[in-house]
Amino acid sequence: MNPPIFEYFAPTGIDEVIDILAKYPGEAKILAGGQSLIPLLKSRISSIPYLVSLSEVKGLSYVDEGKEGVRIGAMTVDSDLENSELIRKRFPLLHDATGQLADPLVRNVGTIGGNLSHADPANDLPAVMIALDARFAVRGRNGSREINARDFFLDTFTTAMEPEEVLTEVTIPFWGKKSGGAYVKFKKNTWNFSVAAVAVQLELEGNKCTRAHIATTSVSPKSGRMESAENILVGKALTDEVINKAASEVAASAQPTTDPYGTEEYKREILRRITREAIRKALSRAGVN
Repeated sequence: MNPPIFEYFAPTGIDEVIDILAKYPGEAKILAGGQSLIPLLKSRISSIPYLVSLSEVKGLSYVDEGKEGVRIGAMTVDSDLENSELIRKRFPLLHDATGQLADPLVRNVGTIGGNLSHADPANDLPAVMIALDARFAVRGRNGSREINARDFFLDTFTTAMEPEEVLTEVTIPFWGKKSGGAYVKFKKNTWNFSVAAVAVQLELEGNKCTRAHIATTSVSPKSGRMESAENILVGKALTDEVINKAASEVAASAQPTTDPYGTEEYKREILRRITREAIRKALSRAGVN
């Protein structure tokens, strides 16, 4: 099916992008990689009169290491993250997720900024960025500002950005030396969204967990922290009993719905199992066997 008629813009600078967005408030939409937006247009689920492509804007694709973290340009494609030795070494949680995004063809085109700005709770990267405590730089007519990942996703397909703002950069802070993360995803077929997925990032001192972030994919209207489950882990040695209790709390706190991917009960059980797996994998990566 062909998409509805729209006007296409290909600006060469961020200021020009912002001007176009401000000229058509609520009617213009950013086109990054297009892997989420184009299918919506072609199926006519969505009709957008103005598309603003970022493909000609220079300087938005990079992965740079700084003193406090790694900066990633919004137009960096998923496959660049998947193949980055820096990401694999510093943030195995993100490396896990990018390697499981859709298929290689999509990963070669889809961008980190497009994935996050789309705010689909079935997308993998929102939960990952929340678990990693990432920060998002956005620019608009009033200049630049920073939004923490936990505050960015307001609802399904809704973010904290204003209509004329654009996401330009993601910063992921370094965690402590004894830290580790993992992303575990369960899906029925390669081309399907996940039935459920979970992102876990842990920091330890000795044999006790001092910091824990857990976020989920596909089992709630928006991606967010599972703080009640995190609190079960913090301050304790992560025994099987503690891990099982936290996993059960994640499953109980989620908001899955029955759909063609499975019943609510089935999804909760999947989530319980993969949360246990993700915590144990994160522990192993933090150097705890």
